[in-house]
Amino acid sequence: MNTGEHIAALILAAGRSSRMGTIKPLLPLGEDTLLERIISLFREAAISDILVVLGHAAESFIPLLQKQGVRWVINPDYDRGMFSSVQTGVEKMAPACRAFFLMPADVPLVRPETLKTLLSVYHKTKMDVYRPCYQTKCGHPPLISTKLARPIRDFDEPGGLRALLARYEQTSLEVSCDDPGILIDLDTPADFEKNVTRTRHV
Repeated sequence: MNTGEHIAALILAAGRSSRMGTIKPLLPLGEDTLLERIISLFREAAISDILVVLGHAAESFIPLLQKQGVRWVINPDYDRGMFSSVQTGVEKMAPACRAFFLMPADVPLVRPETLKTLLSVYHKTKMDVYRPCYQTKCGHPPLISTKLARPIRDFDEPGGLRALLARYEQTSLEVSCDDPGILIDLDTPADFEKNVTRTRHV
């Protein structure tokens, strides 16, 4: 059986990228953009159901997504924060989806093996949330059961997704992964220089 069957990827690309000063998901990473790298990452892990949540400068992304054959949805309330994009994406997931990876579009250095590890553990257990961890620190992307889809859509309290998932600690599992990329988000030009530009010359 395809281990990615009935599993989706929800990529968040709606923010203003204010600290970077330019649209982060469209920055170059090798021959691709950050967003294309993440799309390829999921496809390498046999995840074909990929949904990108857009917001700020949405029109800039559409030609790329059309070329990639990837679905997208626009969050008109993206200025309310990332959780509003999570809610928008969850609302549009396919009915057959049983779990989804949640990935911000500025975390492009995750290894395909990490996704495969999470999927393997998912298929052997019955938890609600699987968090990849590197040296005791958890990062992206968590794998979340769609049993939490309605609670996510309905949640309107402070703290967003972090606060909601804290209620499911008893049905969450930390999965050890040999992958520092799960902890690297590219928020600023300095982040990009340190983790991407310098790496090209190593």
